[in-house]
Amino acid sequence: MNPSWLIVVSFIASFQLAIGAVAAHAETAAHAPAWSFDRGQPGTLPSEFSIGKLYDGRMAGEWQILATERAKSPPHVLAQLMAKGAEHAYKITLIKGIVASDLNLQVSFLPIQGQADMGGGLIWRAADDRNYYLARANPLEQNIRVYRVENGIRHLLENFNQTIDVRQWHTLQVTHQGCHVNIFFDGRQVLDLCEKTFQTGMIGLWTKSDAVTYFDDLRLQHVQ
Repeated sequence: MNPSWLIVVSFIASFQLAIGAVAAHAETAAHAPAWSFDRGQPGTLPSEFSIGKLYDGRMAGEWQILATERAKSPPHVLAQLMAKGAEHAYKITLIKGIVASDLNLQVSFLPIQGQADMGGGLIWRAADDRNYYLARANPLEQNIRVYRVENGIRHLLENFNQTIDVRQWHTLQVTHQGCHVNIFFDGRQVLDLCEKTFQTGMIGLWTKSDAVTYFDDLRLQHVQ
């Protein structure tokens, strides 16, 4: 084959590979929604979010976009501001229109206050506000736990004792593929388990009792 023709063929092949890589990246990006909350109006809840109900039927928390200098990625955070609640008052917000099975889910959180409870967590594979998986970090207890919540009742799956500084932002991350669940705290794996009760569902955020918490940079990646 003519050497110049070989160069042309090689160029075409390389170009096709590059186009394929760009397409694959675009497909991955399309399956990786993210929420920084910076474009929303302070005092409102993003339109795709819904607030759950407490055990007594009241709204599960005071969730709203908040403008604050303490935002991890300024100028806004999503805050849970209801600073009171009983022991089993689970403050929940779920994202409508997104269903995920195998996933990589991550959020940053800043503990603001709380005497009975503090910190917050991630919800995934949720059928509703009473049935879901939960990974949460609690600075008062200095631990990270993963639960299965069924009919509003928590079932502890795993615990990891961890020093959690209330003066700084932290990152909580969950990967769930098949039954394999990994929990990461500030980039370090802390829990590893197998759990297959719930197969798919919504994602969301969680606090408990009187915990006031700021959340920022929520990211979801669907895993094939």
